[in-house]
Amino acid sequence: MMSETVVTVENSTTTSGSDSRQGPTIKTDPGQPGLIGGIVLNVPYFKTIPGILKLVQLVIGIICMACATPALIGASRWFMFVAVFSFISTLMWTFVYLLSIREALKIPINWILTEFINTGIKCVLYFIAFIVQLSVWSAFAYDSGYRSPQIAAAIFGIFNTVAYCAGVFFLWVEWKNSQSP
Repeated sequence: MMSETVVTVENSTTTSGSDSRQGPTIKTDPGQPGLIGGIVLNVPYFKTIPGILKLVQLVIGIICMACATPALIGASRWFMFVAVFSFISTLMWTFVYLLSIREALKIPINWILTEFINTGIKCVLYFIAFIVQLSVWSAFAYDSGYRSPQIAAAIFGIFNTVAYCAGVFFLWVEWKNSQSP
């Protein structure tokens, strides 16, 4: 990426007696980097435990959404809401790390605390959603062809809850280490 350079041309006059020529003064000043100036691919992040956890959360989230479709009753609709919300949110955080957006944007956000709170909310929501999904669909006395995939969705919801809880733990450790003086 090329950075922008601002060129300012000013006319200056000299007041010495023998030299009455005017000449332009040129000043160059590098401008602010563009919006995507600091964005680089950060593939090595996905070789770390938090990076692998994000990928696992995405894959299990896709399985949860596939198994819980169609969302025929309220419990399945709640489960799908949580699965889709968590998937989109995790996908956004994945791109934040993949494109090094945290480092590129110079805005005063405590990124680790923000992700910690976000992941904690997803952990609690998945916990509630899999309990509701499992309790409602396991109570059905007959198998209409939808019961087994819905129960499988709840089981994968348990796995994703564990993955998000592990993510919360690693974010908490990282946040605590960043708080020490």
